[in-house]
Amino acid sequence: MGDDASGGGGAGASEPLLKRARYHPNCPGCRVDRRKEEREGFPFTEISCLWLVTICSSLPIQSLFPFLYFMIRDLHIAKEEEDIGFYAGFVGASYMLGRALTSVIWGVVADKHGRKPVLVITLVSVIIFNTLFGLSSSYWMALTTRGLLGLLSGMLGPVKAYATEVCRKEHGHLALSLITSSRGIGLIVGPAIGGYLAQPADKYPSIFSVNSIFGRFPYFLPCLCISLLSVAALIACFWLPETLHKHTEDTLLNNSVEDVEESLSDTNAEQNAGGCLSLFTNWPLLSAITVYCIFSLQDLAYAEVFSLWAVSDRKYGGLSFSSQDVGSVLSISGLLLLIYQILIYPSVAKSIDPITLVRAIAVLSIPLLASYPFMPALSGFILQLAVNCASFLKNSFAVTTMTVFSILMNDSVSQDLRASANGLSITLMSISKTIAPAVAGVIFSWAQKRQTAPFLPGDHLVFFMLNVFTVIGLTFTFRPFYARKGRTEH
Repeated sequence: MGDDASGGGGAGASEPLLKRARYHPNCPGCRVDRRKEEREGFPFTEISCLWLVTICSSLPIQSLFPFLYFMIRDLHIAKEEEDIGFYAGFVGASYMLGRALTSVIWGVVADKHGRKPVLVITLVSVIIFNTLFGLSSSYWMALTTRGLLGLLSGMLGPVKAYATEVCRKEHGHLALSLITSSRGIGLIVGPAIGGYLAQPADKYPSIFSVNSIFGRFPYFLPCLCISLLSVAALIACFWLPETLHKHTEDTLLNNSVEDVEESLSDTNAEQNAGGCLSLFTNWPLLSAITVYCIFSLQDLAYAEVFSLWAVSDRKYGGLSFSSQDVGSVLSISGLLLLIYQILIYPSVAKSIDPITLVRAIAVLSIPLLASYPFMPALSGFILQLAVNCASFLKNSFAVTTMTVFSILMNDSVSQDLRASANGLSITLMSISKTIAPAVAGVIFSWAQKRQTAPFLPGDHLVFFMLNVFTVIGLTFTFRPFYARKGRTEH
């Protein structure tokens, strides 16, 4: 690079590369690279469309939790009330099981055929199978439609790769942070939609008749609203350019200056040349994925437990909330989370080392989770304040942790393996999230049957188990379990 700079007559190290760079006119990735060279600002249009697409793919993941308890009850699969949590756990797990089976495949497809087709397929699957889930007339139909939705939801890995590729290098972290935060907001707003719009004939009898389709299928309305929003996101996809380079010769010269410099300075270049198999020898990537999976497992288990705990009867240690009450709590959390992501998180991320931030969050999560079983002793405004504050803190902790590890994982691989690396992380994360709701549902059902146990009675057991995984995740952020690729820049 130094020789190039001197040969350029002081014009800068990158100018000779600019002069030598050739762009294939029919390559979508080259067109995006040329646009990045000509435009120094942040690509607001592309990231805004991507933000909407990401939210729509995230909404179905947890939108069912506020009404899942009542849905399982109405499907008459559970013989006793205490068994509802057991069956609810498997419905929550079916989506993650489907996603675990295909995430790596979708990552490879995105690296070979393009990011945009995977985004479109995911949105189409949301429109079809999320709608059918709301029309489920049996437990097995609900289980099957959720599983198929997971099988065809392959955008989570490619969308992270896309977010960094559509921007100039200096904007990559901001774009990835916004996409990760939009997913986090979707995971909060989704349950709020489910809580407010489920059972509309009971909640809004002046608008919805018991003889209408929304009366006969009381959980169809929230699913329909998410599907209609996904139609809008699908239309928005037409404005998204493809970022994958679709040519084979002179690969190095066809990339933008930023990509050339990145490939020349990448300490893992030789490993990346080995293809997807090199991912399994990239310890910074694998260690980041491991911690990511542990905290993801804990987060989804919490999401299922929170909703089941909040709507269960006080005699079982719950709060006797309605699905609308749960939706109110989660919608408030979503609003506060959006404010946090815009106003607070960027400053925190710049001033605190990423791993130090995750460790601090894990330590603070332990007393927070331990406080939940004591909340049924509260009532009125004090109860609402405690639940809303706890929900916001827990969800902001989760989104911050996921954002940090998404950035660390993308930093640990080169561009040509980014979608595959994210596909691998989503597969492993989905496996952990497949286990999480099923195990959480079983433990929750067992806990409700041991209200008078001398050690960890009732829901104390459930939240204790969540803290066990918090401690495990905290442990894995230290050596020798965790390895970092150099110094992470903010």
